[in-house]
Parts: sequence; structure tokens; C-alpha cells
Amino acid sequence: MPPKSFQAASPKLAVCGVGKRYRLNGGKTIDAVHDVSFDVMEGEICALLGPSGCGKSTVLRMVAGLEDPSSGAMFLDNAQIDGPHKSRGMVFQRYTSFDWMTVQKNVEYGMKINGVSKADRGAQADHFIQMIQLSKFKNAYPCQLSGGMQQRVAIARTLANGPSILLMDEPFGALDAETKWQMQELMISIVETSKVTVLIVTHDIEEAIFLADRIIFMSRHPGTVRENMVTEFKDGRRFSSHEEMIEAKGFHEIEKKIMHMMRDEMRNDREEALQEC
Repeated sequence: MPPKSFQAASPKLAVCGVGKRYRLNGGKTIDAVHDVSFDVMEGEICALLGPSGCGKSTVLRMVAGLEDPSSGAMFLDNAQIDGPHKSRGMVFQRYTSFDWMTVQKNVEYGMKINGVSKADRGAQADHFIQMIQLSKFKNAYPCQLSGGMQQRVAIARTLANGPSILLMDEPFGALDAETKWQMQELMISIVETSKVTVLIVTHDIEEAIFLADRIIFMSRHPGTVRENMVTEFKDGRRFSSHEEMIEAKGFHEIEKKIMHMMRDEMRNDREEALQEC
């Protein structure tokens, strides 16, 4: 899916000058993010990346409608975001499957709540369970699954509800290294099959480069957009394996560039902390 085609389309998600201010004890306030603006195009995987505490998850939660912005506005499919809605599906880092339900019933749950008929939700669940490669485990319970499998169930359950955009908050952060890269490669397959638009928060530089068509690098607190990067070294496609990415011309250059920005933000943070001492 070429980045050029994304640039030619109108934005799927538009984040326009968004800020978030929290009130503290004693009447003081603190800005978590300030003047954040970026677009996500139809079918694009966009990663929010930056130093710890820069407000990546805050931005994601505002897009989900779980928090209201203090300034600015966000639009999905040209409609202003105002509170939670089924058009925005959320996958968290922690496993969220219902322990007392099988994989099949977990994936069907949202559709059942939304009034989908038993036959239709069964067929839809089968489709998404096959997509996440868990057909043999459709009658298993979450306690019988590994962490990676449980996260696959969460992704399938979210996609089964037909969201306009999939929001992911460090979904693979709790997994071991081997399972993590397997899940990242499966995620590419899922996006290619479902054609879903994705906004993902990650602190992992290599994960951001592998998954994303676009990387929004945010500055230290209060977070704002430092750089909006299209991963052009992929030459308009997505890699199916990490080896393919690592061997590609241009990978190490973008990795080095992001690492320099990350260290720069960390250095600024340390200098500010020393000045306050």
C-alpha cells in the first residue's frame, strides 16, 4: 500500500491543534500535550512514538473519546469526535478477554451487544478467528491461551465490531521478544487482509518502523509533534518479516535518525531537571 496513495486521499483521521491540560491540587495546571496536529489516511498504519511521558497514550485516549481535549478538535470521517463510539475500536496492552467465555464467545460479544443475529455473528467470528490463526482454539478459554494468543483474541473481537479505525495502546508491550515480533508480523497480515486504518502507540523504535507507514514522533513533555515521517524506505509496501526490513536499504538510516531524536529529547529532559534542582 504505497504512501503516495495515502497522500493523495483525504484524511481518515484529522487531529487539529489538540491540547490536554490537567488540574492539579492547589489550583495549578499542567499541560500533558500541546498543539498536536497530524492526519492519518485511509488504510494507513500510523505510529505515535516518543520519549516516556510525552503524551502518546493521552492523544490516543482523546481519539478514542475516553478523554476530552482542552483545546483543538479531532475528526474521524469528517465527523468531530465527541465521546466514545463503536467507530473507534480500542486494543489495550493488558489482556481484556472475559475469562468465563470461550474465544468464540469473546469475539462474538460486541456483535451480540450491537444486536447482530446469532447466525451472522457466528460467521463473522469464524472469519476473524481464522484471520488471527486461532481456529483450533475457538472453544478454548483465555486461561488456556498464551499472552500472544489472548492479545490476538482482543484484536479479533475489536475488528469484528467493524470499527472505522483501530486504536492500539502498546498492544505488544507485555509480550516476550520472540512473541512480540511474531505478533507484529501477524499484525501486518491482519491489516493487509482487513484494510483497517490503525493508530498505534509504541515506545519501541523498531516496532514503529516495521509496522508504520507513517511515524508521528512526539517531543518530551508537554508533548507536541516534533516530526511527521513517512517510512519511504519501504518503497510503497509493507514488509512481512523483520529480516526483510533489517536488510532493506534505508532501514538503519531511519533507525539512527529516530534514536538521535530520542536521545535529544532525553538530554533536554535531564538538563531541565538539573536546572530545577
